[in-house]
Amino acid sequence: MNPLRTLPKVDKYLAHPLLQGLSEHLLVQIIRQKIDELRTKLIEQTIHGFDEETLIHAIKAAYDEALEPSLKPLINATGVILHTNMGRSLISKTLLDRASDVICNYSNLEYDLELGCRGERYEHVGNHLKRLLNVEDVLIVNNNAAAVFLVLNTFAKNKEVVVSRGELVEIGGSFRIPEVMKQSGAVLCEVGATNKTKITDYVNAINDDTAMLMKVHQSNFAMEGFSESVDYENLRNLAANRGLLDYYDLGSGYLPKLPYHLGNREHSLSQILTCQPSLISFSGDKLFGSVQAGIIAGRADLIAALKKNQLLRMLRVDKITLSLLEESIKAYLQEAYEEIPTLWLLFRSVEELKKRAAFVRNKVGKTLCDVVESETYMGGGTLPNRRFPTVTLRLKGKATQLERAFREKLVIGRIENDAFLLDFRTILPSNEARLITIITTLLGR
Repeated sequence: MNPLRTLPKVDKYLAHPLLQGLSEHLLVQIIRQKIDELRTKLIEQTIHGFDEETLIHAIKAAYDEALEPSLKPLINATGVILHTNMGRSLISKTLLDRASDVICNYSNLEYDLELGCRGERYEHVGNHLKRLLNVEDVLIVNNNAAAVFLVLNTFAKNKEVVVSRGELVEIGGSFRIPEVMKQSGAVLCEVGATNKTKITDYVNAINDDTAMLMKVHQSNFAMEGFSESVDYENLRNLAANRGLLDYYDLGSGYLPKLPYHLGNREHSLSQILTCQPSLISFSGDKLFGSVQAGIIAGRADLIAALKKNQLLRMLRVDKITLSLLEESIKAYLQEAYEEIPTLWLLFRSVEELKKRAAFVRNKVGKTLCDVVESETYMGGGTLPNRRFPTVTLRLKGKATQLERAFREKLVIGRIENDAFLLDFRTILPSNEARLITIITTLLGR
């Protein structure tokens, strides 16, 4: 008998007891796929028959796999707090629980409870954020690249924007400031040399077509040696004297004083805002430690103009982002920095990390690993080339094999000096018990 004639009908398997109660829409797709695979193998004579019970279990396994979430929680043991590939800033469960009451219900997102009419979606976060930053007004868009695009499109379309050559950065995914500027309709005017830009370079570039003097934070690289740049305060004063807008694309902004002298070469939001800039923007999910968002702050008249730009409809954020961002801002207002995981991880002392690493080492067995001090980076395009201390567990064994084995268990460590390390700078205390089990399972006592 031709084995192709033995291929079952889809309906037959839909009625099988093992597949009862499953989504018929998804199940039909998988059954057809499995039957088609069998048909191809029979035609190619790579097989000469099949077992129906084996096929049924293969269909059920494929169904279960199709419903497995693609996004999975990881244990970040790389030591990089703002790991872009792992979602950057974490949201604490405390803030998530507070926001969930709004997220899971209808809300006054765009409803004015006092007047009983349509309201403004940005007022809720805006009022808290204005108080936190002490600025006239704010606007939230979906990320900082969107913030840059909106600012340039609103105030500099078909006009020149003066930027230092040393600040024409490229961020992750090959997004470049000159390309963003081009797409916004603004005309780039480069000044200075790659390594040196002086205030006179800006002065000489200003003409009748100039709309803005822009400063861009060198978020993912540092320029050292024979170099020079213009402080934002001087740039802001020049713009004011010439009747131009000044705009600082911070990339990442922070408020409390950073540990380990990390703030020595970085200005905080408070320091920058004392210059009374026309506009600044920064990411919500970098050093600010909240959700992905682009936060624009500055003069009320300029924010009002941004809100009138029709592009804002395409760049606006949803209720989930606004709810979580509001809770983060409220934590800042109360100086409850322990509720901002990014800051909590950064502020852990070396002594505390040593104790935690030693505890895990004692649990899994001292012969399997050593506690080793090391250094790490912030990541996420922040604090470029600024290293700070950390503590790791150095596991014994071949580094590449260990890295692969732990990755399969959803633990992402790093290889340093031919050794596989688990860095406690980014390992959450709530993950320690799970990590102990994984280490013990993979290495044994």
